[in-house]
Amino acid sequence: MKIGIPRALLYYYYYPFWKTLFSELGCQLVISDETNAGIVSEGGSVTVSELCVPIKIFNGHVLNLLKKDVDYILLPQFVSMGKEWYCPKFLGLVEIADYSIPGLKEKALPIRITSKDDVIDRFSDWEKLCDVLGVSKSQLRHALKKAAKAFLAFREDCKKGYTILEAYDKFDGKQIPPPHREGEVTIGLLGYVNNVYDNFVSMNAIQKMRDMNVRVVTFDMLDENLLKNKRGSGKQPYWVFARKVYHAAGEMLAMPEMDGLIHLTAFCCGPDSVIGKLMELDCEAAGKPFMTLRVDEHTGESHVQTRLEAFIDMLKMSKERKGSLHGKGVEAYI
Repeated sequence: MKIGIPRALLYYYYYPFWKTLFSELGCQLVISDETNAGIVSEGGSVTVSELCVPIKIFNGHVLNLLKKDVDYILLPQFVSMGKEWYCPKFLGLVEIADYSIPGLKEKALPIRITSKDDVIDRFSDWEKLCDVLGVSKSQLRHALKKAAKAFLAFREDCKKGYTILEAYDKFDGKQIPPPHREGEVTIGLLGYVNNVYDNFVSMNAIQKMRDMNVRVVTFDMLDENLLKNKRGSGKQPYWVFARKVYHAAGEMLAMPEMDGLIHLTAFCCGPDSVIGKLMELDCEAAGKPFMTLRVDEHTGESHVQTRLEAFIDMLKMSKERKGSLHGKGVEAYI
C-alpha cells in the first residue's frame, strides 16, 4: 500500500517517525515533490486568501500527491502536546484540506495527534491504522516503538549541530560532513521548521548565510528540555512551536558567541505576530541586533539575499567596532 506524505508543515520534524512507522507496517512511502512555484500556485488557488502561506503550500502538496499513484494521503491533525495547543490552523488542517481540495476525502488518512511530548507514539492516536492497513495491534505497537526510536535518534543528530535536512540525509543513510560550527559571526535563525527548512520558502537562507561565513544556529539544535524553561514572570506562549521558537531565542541570547537573531516568518501568521515582537524587545534589552524576514508566495530570492547581506555586513562591522552597533534592531519586510 502506498501512503502519501505532504512535504510541508511538520514533515520537517517528523519525517523519520513517519517513514519508520509506515515502513514497519509494510507500506511504501510516497513524498510529494519539493516545493516549487507550481505547487505554491496550485495550493493558493484552492485556499482562501486569508490563510497563511504554509497552509496554502500544504494544500499544494496534497494536490501534488493526488496526481501520484497513492492509496492514502496522511493528514496529520496536531492538536496538543501536554497542556499546550498547536496553532489553530493545525487543529483545523483536516477540515481545511477537505473543504479546499475536491476528491480528497476518498484518499484522506486523518490522524489526530495528542502527545505528552515531542514523541508522537501514543497508540490511541494511530489505532485506526489497524483497520485501514489491515495490521494487528501488536504490529502497530511494535512499529510505533521503532518509529519513536528513529525519531529520538534524529533529534540527537540535530542537537549535535546538524540541520534538520542534514539529519534527514543521515537518517536515509547518506554520507554527510561534520556539523557546520565555524563562522566569522554566529546568527540564531528562528522560525518554524516548515519555513526555515523548506528551501523554496526560505530561499535556502541557511546555505546563503554559510556562504557568507556565518555559523547558523536553529531552535531544533537545542535540547528540548531547555525550551521548556519558563521565561520571565509573564504569561508564556501556549502554542507548541511558538513556545519552542520563543524560548530558543532566550537561550540563544544567553550564548556569549551569539551576534544577532533573525526571525523568519510567513505573512499572515497569527502566533508569530505575538512572539516576533516579544523577541524583538528581548533582543533590544540584551543589546543584540534583530531582523525579521517576512515571506509570502511572491517573495523574490534577490530580496532575501539583499536583506541577509545587509544584516550580516552590519554584524561584521559591529564586531569590528567592538559592539558599537549592538542593540540596534532591524525590521526587514519582504
